[in-house]
Amino acid sequence: MARYIGPVERIERRLGVNLELKGERRLAGKSALDRRPYAPGQHGQRRTKISEYGQQLREKQKIKYYYGVLEKQFRRFFKEANRQEGSTGENLIRLLERRLDNVVYRMGFATTRRAARQLVTHGHVLVNGKKVNIPSYLVKEGDRIEIREKSKNNPQIQRALELRAQTGLVPWIDVDKEKMVGVFQRIPERSEVNIPVDERLVVELYSK
Repeated sequence: MARYIGPVERIERRLGVNLELKGERRLAGKSALDRRPYAPGQHGQRRTKISEYGQQLREKQKIKYYYGVLEKQFRRFFKEANRQEGSTGENLIRLLERRLDNVVYRMGFATTRRAARQLVTHGHVLVNGKKVNIPSYLVKEGDRIEIREKSKNNPQIQRALELRAQTGLVPWIDVDKEKMVGVFQRIPERSEVNIPVDERLVVELYSK
């Protein structure tokens, strides 16, 4: 299955939550979800009752779109989370937060995770001084992530830093925006990751 390249705001309206899929429009307070808080299409404003399975599937879709992963990738992450000790759902979120494209986004170097993924695949990002162009690369505690010297004047990165100057950084990442470098200090606790998802429903879906 190919990666979705259609209008992302339709996804947010269909699922009814802000998944941070849009960059400048969202940061400027012009999100389509704010203006039209109902599903797209001619029947979008109808109230429909969702089954238990439908609710579980919707939560899985939220996570997949939020972190930008495909079904095959998602299943791999879920299996790894299930192998680890503790809550499978919490382990899943912590694993996804360690993805390199997500960490680059969290550092403020991109306006969306999709843009961060593009920066990584195009070779603009270094991990511990070495170029890594795999968006799903799992960052470890203490890893140093930076924008390579030749890319520091990239207009996309400069624009992202300008737009996200006022947004708060997460406590598990230390960033120097002027030098465009950061350190992934620790794996976050689930309570620290503020995302509009109930991962317990996803665990129930895969437990059937």
